[in-house]
Amino acid sequence: MKPMTISPTLAAVIGATAIPRTEVTKKVWEYIKKHKLQDEANKRNINADDKLKAVFDGKKQVSMFEMTKLISGHLS
Repeated sequence: MKPMTISPTLAAVIGATAIPRTEVTKKVWEYIKKHKLQDEANKRNINADDKLKAVFDGKKQVSMFEMTKLISGHLS
């Protein structure tokens, strides 16, 4: 897979290195797990901290599926 250019907003979460889309998703999950942002009651939801809230268009919580769509908007 070809490396994707990462927006500055997403780079604040995973770093600015151009990497394939699959690695972007992997790094976002590493960040979520490291900061314990997965919702305890419903594991399919992600509770955003300030950095992720910027990536998630200001939303406090998103589903895994919505997260993938929102991250795509930060890749080119």
